[in-house]
Amino acid sequence: MAPFPADIVACPDCDLLQRVPALSPGGTARCARCGLALWSNRPGSLDRSMALAAAALIAFILANMEPLMRVSVSGRTSSTTILGGVQTMWLQGEKITALLVALFVVVAPAIDIVFTLAVLLASRRPPAPRWVGAMLRWMELSGIWSMVGVMMLGIMVSLVKISSLARVEPGIGIFAVGALVFLLAGMSAGFEPRKIWPRVRWDDGEWPETGR
Repeated sequence: MAPFPADIVACPDCDLLQRVPALSPGGTARCARCGLALWSNRPGSLDRSMALAAAALIAFILANMEPLMRVSVSGRTSSTTILGGVQTMWLQGEKITALLVALFVVVAPAIDIVFTLAVLLASRRPPAPRWVGAMLRWMELSGIWSMVGVMMLGIMVSLVKISSLARVEPGIGIFAVGALVFLLAGMSAGFEPRKIWPRVRWDDGEWPETGR
């Protein structure tokens, strides 16, 4: 059976099958039925995504290694990191909460960043290995479960409430978390899987560029 044409796509909103034409740099293809943007030709988007992913990895490491804040009450000072907070919740019996925080704030963002970097690095010189296709599918799930922005909102609420009771000094970790929120958003918005798929080697060993 002849392979399905690579330029035929289904609209995610209305399921209309249509052919995506060759686009000039900066051009955008929209669904003929509902107008949803299906594809944009943004030169250098993969390089920008790699730069954002590398910066997000650095911010992620700092966010988990450096203190989020320092709280001083009656001469006593205390500070903690994200992982330290997870450990404290676990030791205090809040095991479900600790697991949820670890999953949504630590594990999911880490998988999202590492998978993005791995996919971009492996696909720089096509053909890319077959495992790149599997990672592209897993990336859709890891991005959904990453909730660093929700944690940042919780930290800001906590700062407002604690400031009336104690002296609070933001640490490097909280600035790293803030930067991580924007870097993850930029990384996800700029990442274009459609540019990666044509570079992935098929299961039968063929390469899409030569197997058509």
